[in-house]
Amino acid sequence: MGFKIAVVGATGNVGREMLSILAERAFPADEVVALASRRSQGSEVSYGDKILKTKTLDTYDFSDVDLCLMSAGGEVSKEWSPKIAAQGAVVIDNSSAWRYDQDVPLVVPEVNAEALREIKKGIVANPNCSTAQLVVALKPLHERATIKRVVVATYQSVSGAGKDGMDELDRQTKALYSLQDVQEKKFPKRIAFNLIPHIDVFMEDGYTKEEWKMMVETKKILDPKIKLTATCVRVPVFISHSEAVNVEFENPLSADEARDILRSAPGVLVIDKREPGGYITPHEAAGEDATYISRIREDITVENGLSFWCVSDNLRKGAALNAVQIAEAMANRGLLKPKKQAA
Repeated sequence: MGFKIAVVGATGNVGREMLSILAERAFPADEVVALASRRSQGSEVSYGDKILKTKTLDTYDFSDVDLCLMSAGGEVSKEWSPKIAAQGAVVIDNSSAWRYDQDVPLVVPEVNAEALREIKKGIVANPNCSTAQLVVALKPLHERATIKRVVVATYQSVSGAGKDGMDELDRQTKALYSLQDVQEKKFPKRIAFNLIPHIDVFMEDGYTKEEWKMMVETKKILDPKIKLTATCVRVPVFISHSEAVNVEFENPLSADEARDILRSAPGVLVIDKREPGGYITPHEAAGEDATYISRIREDITVENGLSFWCVSDNLRKGAALNAVQIAEAMANRGLLKPKKQAA
């Protein structure tokens, strides 16, 4: 017997991707409901070969829903996730609203699926997109050599800022090619043919909230002893986040050994030939499920150091795919059961 699933924020980039991935992976759903705000009511979204008409979140009855995939932003999640969970549905939330709550597991299934046994509020949190791909790469290396410190620079696509971000890059690029004035609305500076070293709000210590998220989430998911510093940069790429990662370990770990470890790690694909084109770029990772690792090499400036390049589709592994994988992990472990079956 299958599940009844609600997708909240179904008309957004991530919501649409959630519906697509549920269908692609043949998640056992008897019924899927697309939910959005009042202004999107009646909009059509695809679920496999079916077309779903969106219904309104604030009038929907969740009493027979088993699972809710929430991708409607932090404020909506703060209000609605507890209400939905109170009606007996498990909520997997893609926003930052619940990630730092001690009673809410923050989960990347390849890394810490065991945390799903500690659900206390009926809510599971999806990590930030840049964190998800990073910890998938770090986990097997940490198990082998124990990570002390991570320095990461991210190159994050505009889809991380939603449809408005993608539209702005498209609009500005066309304006530049046609010699028109460029307008900045979504981003604080021009994004077309440019880089912006600023994602989310600035904090008192000079880090941005995006950088802070990576630090805190990596500790919660992987190990609180890991020290991490990040510089997060928005780049003129539509889909896929890239990261230049430098890791310092407690114990020796050669590049060859790291390459072998990552080749056998779940969710990871190593493309690492030391020749032109022997690496993955964000364009190639778009639409793919894996976290790709390239440019693995020893850092000769520190003892037990490695550097590598990490690329993943932020709408998939960084958001929608991870949410569906959480649902799969719960179902496979018997932590998610259809209400119809219980009745």
